Amino acid sequence: MYDYIIVGAGSAGCVLANRLSADPSVRVCLIEAGPKDKSPLIHTPIGILSLMWSRKLNWRYYTEPQPHLDNRRLYWPRGKTLGGSSSTNAMIYTRGHRWDYDHWAELGNRGWSYEELLPYFRKAENREAGGDEYHGTGGPLNVARLRKPNELSKAFVEAGVQAGYPRNDDFNGPEQEGVGLYEVTQKNGRRWSAAQAYLREAESRPNLDIVTDALVTRILLEGRRAVGVELRRRGVRQTLRAAAEVIVSGGAINSPQLLMLSGIGPAEELRRHGIEVRHSLPGVGRNLQDHLDVMIVHKCRKAVSYGFALDSLYKGVFALFEYLRKRQGMFATNGSEAGGFVRSGDDQAIPDLQFHLTAMRLDNHGLNLPFLFGHGYSLHICELRPKSRGYISLNSADPAEPAHIQPNYLEAPEDMEKMVRAVKVGRAVLAQPAFDPYRGAEIFPGERVRSDDEIRDFVRRKANTIYHPVGTCKMGQDDSAVVDERLRVRGMEGLRVIDASIMPTLVGGNTNAPTIAIAEKGAEMILEDRKRGREPSATVAVAAAQ
Repeated sequence: MYDYIIVGAGSAGCVLANRLSADPSVRVCLIEAGPKDKSPLIHTPIGILSLMWSRKLNWRYYTEPQPHLDNRRLYWPRGKTLGGSSSTNAMIYTRGHRWDYDHWAELGNRGWSYEELLPYFRKAENREAGGDEYHGTGGPLNVARLRKPNELSKAFVEAGVQAGYPRNDDFNGPEQEGVGLYEVTQKNGRRWSAAQAYLREAESRPNLDIVTDALVTRILLEGRRAVGVELRRRGVRQTLRAAAEVIVSGGAINSPQLLMLSGIGPAEELRRHGIEVRHSLPGVGRNLQDHLDVMIVHKCRKAVSYGFALDSLYKGVFALFEYLRKRQGMFATNGSEAGGFVRSGDDQAIPDLQFHLTAMRLDNHGLNLPFLFGHGYSLHICELRPKSRGYISLNSADPAEPAHIQPNYLEAPEDMEKMVRAVKVGRAVLAQPAFDPYRGAEIFPGERVRSDDEIRDFVRRKANTIYHPVGTCKMGQDDSAVVDERLRVRGMEGLRVIDASIMPTLVGGNTNAPTIAIAEKGAEMILEDRKRGREPSATVAVAAAQ
């Protein structure tokens, strides 16, 4: 018997496990479907190239065919290990724009404005560059500057300034707009995942049990109260009970799937799969949002990129020794070292596009291996606040079968027009003098792609996710909301969702830092309720593996 059971050891789950088990009188169990985070590929930043397609450490999801993207099924990698996607992502530390969180509050979510969430960002953070009113020091999550950025990354920043954008050395400070080098969740040149930040100091606590390689199949309910979970581990079915709260941490895909498998969700959807309706909640799985990304890819005239080439063996050996000696260089790269937030036009009040510059040739998440050969660079551009909405639904009542993922990319016509703008803005930056020594032929979209119609066709053929799904258990007050402002599932007792799925709208930036802040705030809410004696005998919190 535990006080709290947390299902999903991703970014949110790791935070919750640490904060709840800090009280030695509280018994906590953290359950993760994947293995422990022992692989050196996780801790060596350049390992991201392999983690993208790992069968052991990645859920390897695919979307349904996308009608507005030439009916392509898009690959959605998600971390499946301690730390979740924080153990497999590009380590970029950005929070989004102040407006994003103020908008959440305007939607009726009290306590979720930027000023109210900022203390949790600061609480989580140990910023090596120092603390101030926007940044914290002494927190578990180490935030560092890259030790030795690639010269192409520096060229991008110069090109952005030449294109008229301000240089910005702190995207999480008073102003987000501009171009610069990203800060990263690394420490001493090693990945600093949520597991590294929050679990390493907590895993030896006698009141915390961490269970890996265990798939939670359903939440156990007594009436409208969650009282535990059922799981499958090494072919054996087990049940765990919770005296205080169960915390389930699945993220934007797995959280709604688990709720539905447990009988909580759209009634028609559940009945279609023969699942008893325990609580009809139409919003479960709805409101799916993601950043759609388009890339401009160039050959590079100088042998300075991270691609595979004739000189790669020599350079790789040198880079390995450099990393082992100094923890810097190619093996410490996060892939996307430079970027920025810009407005696509004067009609935009705040940045609506994000750049990620990758110092190598990329196609289809790097899965097109022959394309990696040769020197080049890739500029990702994504629309920050898409209008299109999708959904997660069940393929079957079998918990081992992946959910049906339908993002509905570009369903809203204005999203396509924003992507056309994105290509034009990106090309303008790459055309600046800073890239003159490096600029080879444009591979994608290609020199012949010039008109708006040609760009639209290119977007339909090549646009892809940049890995930021959110919103499928949204926080709010309307009929489609799944959780309230204290992250409790509406109409249920002892059930919370705490992860990226609770975001009502997608933030204008990378989603890992916001997910950690959400969990910091969620943990504080749970402990407040415990002190007040308001918590039910069992609460389920669904925390994201982000």
